[in-house]
Amino acid sequence: MPQSLQNLIPASRGIEPADMVYRNAEIFDAFSCTWEHNDLAVKSGIIVGIGRSYRGIRERDLCGAYVVPGLIDAHVHIESSLLVPHEYARLVASCGTTTVIADPHEIANVAGSEGIEYMLAERAGAPVDILYMLPSCVPATPLDIGGARLESGMLSGFVGRAGIIGLGEMMNMPGVLESDKEVMEKLSLTDMCDGHAPLLTGMDLNAYILAGPDSDHECITQNEAEEKLRRGMYIFVREGSTEKNIEALIPIITPYNVSRCSFSTDDCHADLLSREGHIDRCIRKAVRCGLEPECAIRMATLSAAERFRLSDRGALSPGRRADFCIVDNPRTFRVKETFFLGEPVSSYTSAPSAASLSASIRCTTPSPEQIRLSGEGPARVIGLVPGQILTESLTYDISPDTIPDIPRDLLKVVVCNRYGRGGVGTGIVHGFGFKTGAIAASVSHDAHNIVATGTSDKEILSAIDTIIRTGGGMAAVNGNEFTVLTLDCAGLMSSLPAHEVTAKLDALGKVTAEMGSIAQPFMYLSFIALTVIPALRVTDRGLFDGIAFRDVPVFYEKNR
Repeated sequence: MPQSLQNLIPASRGIEPADMVYRNAEIFDAFSCTWEHNDLAVKSGIIVGIGRSYRGIRERDLCGAYVVPGLIDAHVHIESSLLVPHEYARLVASCGTTTVIADPHEIANVAGSEGIEYMLAERAGAPVDILYMLPSCVPATPLDIGGARLESGMLSGFVGRAGIIGLGEMMNMPGVLESDKEVMEKLSLTDMCDGHAPLLTGMDLNAYILAGPDSDHECITQNEAEEKLRRGMYIFVREGSTEKNIEALIPIITPYNVSRCSFSTDDCHADLLSREGHIDRCIRKAVRCGLEPECAIRMATLSAAERFRLSDRGALSPGRRADFCIVDNPRTFRVKETFFLGEPVSSYTSAPSAASLSASIRCTTPSPEQIRLSGEGPARVIGLVPGQILTESLTYDISPDTIPDIPRDLLKVVVCNRYGRGGVGTGIVHGFGFKTGAIAASVSHDAHNIVATGTSDKEILSAIDTIIRTGGGMAAVNGNEFTVLTLDCAGLMSSLPAHEVTAKLDALGKVTAEMGSIAQPFMYLSFIALTVIPALRVTDRGLFDGIAFRDVPVFYEKNR
């Protein structure tokens, strides 16, 4: 018998006292989605029992407070918070989160295996269990030029290591459907693989699932989510800074399929996490949209644990981790305290981060000639979609001399390869709303090249130059005024505390609002080069058709 069990069983039987007994709690039973008024006994970070007869070395009367299992984020990119993992963990732990399933493909695209090692090192001492899915698509598509290329042979060395539980979202749908040799080798590395299949349907969806990926967080309509559920996929209902899918998808959740559905925050800036919360925010919104609180809590706990085969968490039952939170009530779901392995997360101090990674910015500021558009007539235009990372493929009749076209909200968008190995691509975007100024950032999924948009070439180039000079970050330029958030870790994350990052994001938000922008312009900008999401994107090569999976010119051919 393992020594740990020998220590726990006497306390579970009531022969020895538990370390802590929480009395008079309304305990959520994730198995039946009901509540039980009882006492909860904890020893050595493990729940040893539920019942009235337990004694504790320490005891606390919760006076009828609601206790739920620690919340689980089923899919997240920590880098998108703009915080290093330790600081991210401290922030989301205060929101009731005790486990996150993270895909570190953002930093892997910049720094390769060194980036993954950095993220693994950041697990130690964090008040949240950070578990990783190995990045399956670095770069996102074979055409993309980023900072690294991770083949199956390199990934295989990470399989089985502590903190690695599977293969991350398989974004190369064409590679799966065409049985690409390297893609198939990656899928064979583990027996658990997350999917990424926006708009995929019918027989191609069948083939994709057959190949191994069995979850999806890209659903934006009920029909799409229902088809994927029927074909056996797990659905992660996503609610990020710009990807807002709860309202559309919650009507499909029932007591019959809730075990196959979880929440994902995917990409959230620190300001949203600080002000509105994490998975607790998802629960509140789901309840406002009509889902019963018990189903929402089940999605955020046991459903996610079962999907990832984490039988040691997700419910408050004997033998599971004492990860739980105390909330005001199930409907309003305001987290009052969080406990990680039986200890309050407020007792965790922010440990020093692992050695930071350089931003790998080796490019020079483009010349005006390099970002010039050539051609005229009907042109392909990237159309932003509010509340989504999907874009529309729009067509406008354009003369390059008229861009920017402020009345029609048509702006130039530029991508500059940060690694010194690619070029400079220029496209046209609709939807940012800027009347003056420009913005640029080194956060640009997934290659994380420098991306910029604005109302004049001069300000666009000035914003890009600012990012290069600061070594990575986010910048707004309005005439001679500059507002900057420096991202000193790989050009993706800041080593500053969350409240300071939030303050700098607020300053950027104030400036961009004065420039006429939509809300969250930097988050929309960060996805404008993401080639694995339909419909139209821009890269350092130029315009990219995310449906046809090929580069296309800005201006249509004359014989169209």
